[in-house]
Amino acid sequence: MFLRQFNYLVAVVEEGHFGRAAQKCNVTQPSLSCGIKQLELEIGVPIFLRGRGQRFCGLTPEGDRVAKWARNVIANCEAMRDEVSAMQKNLHGRLRMGAMPSMSPVLPLLLQMVREQHPNVAMDVQFIGNDAMKTGLNNFSLDVALTYFDRAELGRRNTLKIYTENLSLLVPDTDAFRGRTEITWKEAAELPLAMLRPGLHERRFVDRVFEDVGAVPIAKVESESILHLMFQVQFADLCTIIPSHFTIMPGLHRGTRALRLVEPIVSQDVCLFWAEGEIMTPMAATLVAAVKKMNKLGGLDARLSDVARPLAAESAPAEPEQRIPAYRTVAASA
Repeated sequence: MFLRQFNYLVAVVEEGHFGRAAQKCNVTQPSLSCGIKQLELEIGVPIFLRGRGQRFCGLTPEGDRVAKWARNVIANCEAMRDEVSAMQKNLHGRLRMGAMPSMSPVLPLLLQMVREQHPNVAMDVQFIGNDAMKTGLNNFSLDVALTYFDRAELGRRNTLKIYTENLSLLVPDTDAFRGRTEITWKEAAELPLAMLRPGLHERRFVDRVFEDVGAVPIAKVESESILHLMFQVQFADLCTIIPSHFTIMPGLHRGTRALRLVEPIVSQDVCLFWAEGEIMTPMAATLVAAVKKMNKLGGLDARLSDVARPLAAESAPAEPEQRIPAYRTVAASA
């Protein structure tokens, strides 16, 4: 039983085709088929449902279990190599993470801390949904996931809080909102809104809040991009709901202002998730260490405040109506 046989097996499952799997593994198709046949003989059970030619017909029940173990073995071998490199202060490889789109502005602050300690580690960021994150953690194609705290969606995982996300309503900087710093959810529901698509977690959360206050908003524009929705406020006089950290990174566009959403004030904890087990992979450990260090230094809010001060000083225009509205952060617990 050799590691390359497990690589062949996983490649066929991922590609759904023996020929493409062979190309992925840089071997001939007969060599790949021979390696898998030897694996079946050693284990004593058929792994694949047999069909004609190179078409993938699926796994037997036993084969499905073998494929899961194969992914586990491959992941542990990669982790072993990474750990040996880390012991030599020379960690190489890719930190593979799944993250929700709303983390896009703040994720560089975390990754910068990893790069400072491990300059040879490449960052592979995928902005995906919770279902894809769960699959990635299960099949070891992701080292970590960064999303809202909800064990029911990702299963049993190790978790570490990163920050608490609060919500603001981004509105045009017009006389209708001049002098205001807050707005209720019921008021927001009466405004022309640009909203995230209904299938996204953030939209479902917002819809539940509106439902709880007895409001039914009507979306004039829907998109999966928060940044696009912010442009709708700037150029089309719509309003949109944004995570409050967007007021600092990337910052508010000219002609817009942010109002804190109240009655009720809602928030969600954002956490780092990684596979449960006695041994943490070195790649996951790099990001866990970065989050713990950041929390000891005051958390993400403190880092955002450090970023906000020079940005505000550089971008503050002479005319009052073009100034970026001040944003008061709420400190996240470590």
